[in-house]
Amino acid sequence: MHEVIWHGRGGQGVVIAAQILAESAYLQGFKGVTSAPTFGPERRGAPLTASTRISDAPIRTFSQIERADIAVVLDPSLFGIVDILGSLKPGGLLLINTPQKADEVEIQGCFSIATLDAAAVAIRFHLLKEGAPMVNTPMLGVLSKASGLVSLDHLEKGLKWKLSGGAAATNIAALRAAYEETSIRKG
Repeated sequence: MHEVIWHGRGGQGVVIAAQILAESAYLQGFKGVTSAPTFGPERRGAPLTASTRISDAPIRTFSQIERADIAVVLDPSLFGIVDILGSLKPGGLLLINTPQKADEVEIQGCFSIATLDAAAVAIRFHLLKEGAPMVNTPMLGVLSKASGLVSLDHLEKGLKWKLSGGAAATNIAALRAAYEETSIRKG
């Protein structure tokens, strides 16, 4: 089983990204997928997490993920507030929305790191909500490139499942750009 935990803030699309990943994995042929949000204070900008489990077999575990294989960080300011590294298994994969290249990130540990300036990609493709960049779709591109868990083609199908028309096309273009621009440092 593959466990992914998403760290972000209310309004950034964390829950939707977890759902799109689960649906995309299902479309790719995985037999077991789950997606669940974890809310604290339910307000825009408050830290929150969501999780996605992906398995070749049916999933019988419905508890919150404590230590994930992959941690996706939509807002890097959360490193000062949330124990993100504590939610990642040793040897795991840490995905960060940051302008820094993976080799420039000064986080030590026995895990791989992938980075992307997802905010810049979101702005370039006009993925904005109330003026703020929506980085969830670009971070799905990072996840595909760095982990290989769910293919870019199946993430595109997942986006079409969740979105329609021009919104789907714009998000798919951002997903592809993010995939190409991802920087990876193996742990």
